[in-house]
Amino acid sequence: MNEDEYYTIEEPAEGIYKEKGSRFLSFAYPVFSQDEIKDILGQIEKKYHDARHRCYAWKLGMTEDNFRANDDGEPSGTAGRPIYGQILSNNLTNVLVVVVRYFGGIKLGTGGLIVAYKTATADAFANASIVMRKVMDTYDVRFSYAAMNDVMKVMKDANLTMQNQQFDLSCSFRVAMRQGMSESVVERLQSIESVEVEYISSI
Repeated sequence: MNEDEYYTIEEPAEGIYKEKGSRFLSFAYPVFSQDEIKDILGQIEKKYHDARHRCYAWKLGMTEDNFRANDDGEPSGTAGRPIYGQILSNNLTNVLVVVVRYFGGIKLGTGGLIVAYKTATADAFANASIVMRKVMDTYDVRFSYAAMNDVMKVMKDANLTMQNQQFDLSCSFRVAMRQGMSESVVERLQSIESVEVEYISSI
């Protein structure tokens, strides 16, 4: 796998684990930003407001430092970390997993909780479609009309598609390109007189 490729889930998936009357409902989502994660967590909290715990973990991007694990009142390390461990063991990123627990009246103990949250998460991933994605860098490109032909040549050579095009005396468009090729394309564009290239985001 190349450095600008990663594995995630194609669409939301669900799983379940039951132990001693407790039910652990797991929900896995493909996500691309912390704002998106916040919205999903808000929806889960509202829909499952009667649950004892709503524990979760998420990971974003290609680095190892953009993640969070939350136990939501369970003993420290018994919920969020096992969920996150399943994200890592499946080599996934850009994913959020929430496990909702309905307490059955019998305590499971530290080991029982770890098994429950791990197994519930594994069941959601077993029901998910794992896909490989490419990291895409997005840029805004601005230039004078006089530079149009040179800019279009770079775009054609790289086989890229323009978005939000505005062509007038002052021209601009947005373009998304595979991260592995972005450095060379940006260098070519910036070598053209009057061209400005602004990095927007990576997904």
